[in-house]
Amino acid sequence: MLRKVVVIDGGFGSELERRGVLAAVPEDLNLTDGETVRSIHRAYAMADIITTNSFGLNRIKYRGKFSIKEVAEAAISNARTAGKKVFFDIGPTGGMMQPLGTLTFEEAFEAFSEIAACTKELVDGYIVETFSDLLELKACILALKEQTEKPIFATMTFDQSCRTLNGTTPEIAAALLENLGVSALGVNCSLGPRELKPVVERFLSVSHLPVIVQPNRGIPTFEDGKTVYSLSVEDFMAPMEEFIQMGVSVVGGCCGTTPEFTARLAKFSGKEVEQPEPAFETVVTSSTRRVVLKGARICGERLNPTGKKKLKEALLKGDMDYLAREAIAQEEAGAELLDLNVGVPGLDEPAVMERAAAAVAEATDLPLQIDSSDPKAIEAGILKYSGVPLVNSVNGEGAVMDAVFPLVKKYGAVVLGLTMDRNGVPRTAEERLQIAERILSRAEEYGIPRHRVMIDTLVLTASAEQPLVKETLKALSLVRNLGVQTALGVSNVSFGLPDRPRLNRAFLAAALQAGLTMPIMNPMDGEMSGTVYAFRVLSGEDEGAEDYISRYAGASNAPLAAAPKVSETASPVFTLSEAVRRGRKGEARALTEEELQEKAPMDVVNGILIPALEEVGRLYDRGTLYLPQLIAAAEAAKEAFAVLGEKFERKGAGRGKVVLATVKGDVHDIGKNICKVVLESYGFEVTDLGKDVPIECVVQAVQREQPLCVGLSALMTTTVPNMRSTIEALRAAGCKIPVFAGGAVLNEEIAKEIGADYYTANALELVKTIERELLK
Repeated sequence: MLRKVVVIDGGFGSELERRGVLAAVPEDLNLTDGETVRSIHRAYAMADIITTNSFGLNRIKYRGKFSIKEVAEAAISNARTAGKKVFFDIGPTGGMMQPLGTLTFEEAFEAFSEIAACTKELVDGYIVETFSDLLELKACILALKEQTEKPIFATMTFDQSCRTLNGTTPEIAAALLENLGVSALGVNCSLGPRELKPVVERFLSVSHLPVIVQPNRGIPTFEDGKTVYSLSVEDFMAPMEEFIQMGVSVVGGCCGTTPEFTARLAKFSGKEVEQPEPAFETVVTSSTRRVVLKGARICGERLNPTGKKKLKEALLKGDMDYLAREAIAQEEAGAELLDLNVGVPGLDEPAVMERAAAAVAEATDLPLQIDSSDPKAIEAGILKYSGVPLVNSVNGEGAVMDAVFPLVKKYGAVVLGLTMDRNGVPRTAEERLQIAERILSRAEEYGIPRHRVMIDTLVLTASAEQPLVKETLKALSLVRNLGVQTALGVSNVSFGLPDRPRLNRAFLAAALQAGLTMPIMNPMDGEMSGTVYAFRVLSGEDEGAEDYISRYAGASNAPLAAAPKVSETASPVFTLSEAVRRGRKGEARALTEEELQEKAPMDVVNGILIPALEEVGRLYDRGTLYLPQLIAAAEAAKEAFAVLGEKFERKGAGRGKVVLATVKGDVHDIGKNICKVVLESYGFEVTDLGKDVPIECVVQAVQREQPLCVGLSALMTTTVPNMRSTIEALRAAGCKIPVFAGGAVLNEEIAKEIGADYYTANALELVKTIERELLK
């Protein structure tokens, strides 16, 4: 598809530093030094879009002396002096969203809504940038779209593994952002342009919207108290020109770039580029896993209370741990997404759905199918869902579609349509096809494209409606000709008959051949799952039979006996080590108490907890486990240490104190918060001074606590000098303890330059370095 190149301006904070303007709250300069701000905007006037000096302007992060409205209006007025389109710049709140942190979805939404309210009439659009949490980005976009139809450009920040800090890939980000209706999407900050090429390629492989690329000017160093970017304009432009040739149509610069860089990019403004046109696919995701619904994909059915007494009891008791265990068991059995239904009489279904969706999403990274006939329960399940969920369901009745389709559209979901209406399930395949066509037509009226709709042709029990089984299979084939994917609740076919699993397996094979994409089934039935894996081989989906061989190599060739009865529950039984690795806090506490009946406290620590956390660390370093799982494991270990706490105190077995602080002028504390949780999970006592901590407060805390070491964090290039000043103040006060430095803008060289004793890139490295260097 042809697009014209649009150029966005370059770095603002680094340009302030280059001009020698240092400010603890850069946004306040809009009012206290407006001329400097306007001068920078005018220097970028060759760009098509000027972004406001407002990155940290939200009620959660902003610590300036003016109101949000005052600063926002001044920022827009200053940007207008460049004479170009003005996009309001919105960054993340700086807090960690639940369940990783304490920031609620509502708090984030309200903070972004406040920005929208005071800017929507004054700007040409919005750029929401440098997000690493997909859910926080979703809250921002929903808040903006609730109040304005102005264009929204959305970018996330990725590392060299092509994932955000929270484990989101470009493909996952593109799926949700496109469904939410942004105008352009892509990557900013993160790395230099050459390092971002794999991220750019992956966005272009899936995006149907303009792709944005705003790299840093390479990796910075720190010299003579200043942040220095060594990448030349020529070195920056070579990969940027390649990106444009590849189809990128929105370009700009981030940290370290100057008007000189933007002037070179501006030469491409208006140039026509050919963006690749990827096929439209039916995609559901969590924040870390993407599932393309084609071929044959297993949806686990065991989180639906119909016919499941124990699940009903768990829901009535509010036992979300039971649901989490069931989710984990289905994942381990081969499910690729999970159906979640909490419809039990007497329950507040919307409230329980919200809790259940959060609990299951925390336990597994499988995408969810939110299953309810109550639109309020559906909304409760998908509002705070981090990813693209599947909504089950609508049918051919107009009132039902009018209630559910607006939710699907607003929250970026995929929807399952049932081929029934107020008259029930039609007896013929052709009538079911007509209802499918009606559903697709109404979905398009709501702006929901065909690839975001699946169709369930509905199977009735063979015991009562035997002739209609063939109609269901025929309807599958007809519906697939509409170009949509299909689903069926497979086990319905056998209700009321003996040896149900045998019938289910036979029907599943027939349905797959007829065009079934997503069987909703019990993955714990190994023969049912085996039928799916075998079909993937025979249909050519599993090339070289690699998945089949890896799963079934060494399996017995003995003939099948009568189908075994599948138990109602097959929840996994965890060891303490497994509970920690899985992030299961409740199980970790209970299992620690069990271990203490036979083991000494330090044997539990050294023999179980530390090895489990080390394994988590290895998986994290390999990129097979991500921040949410890392934090969950740390929290589970923290529960175990809480049980051990009294015994540690009696035996003096504490591992020592650590003081943590985000330095003066810096309000980013995600990394510092992660370090706190992980340190505590390893048995350290942490004094957390918070963010934007005055230098004298750090000195006083160190003198008072007498810790093993102090850890300082900074994410902004403009606050690195404050880290140096803090270290100098500690030394001047006679504090000789080791100082650890960390944060996205630091590296080994910068840490050494500012006087830190150690640089660590992440929380686990911090723990390992303390153990290696200070606990010898």
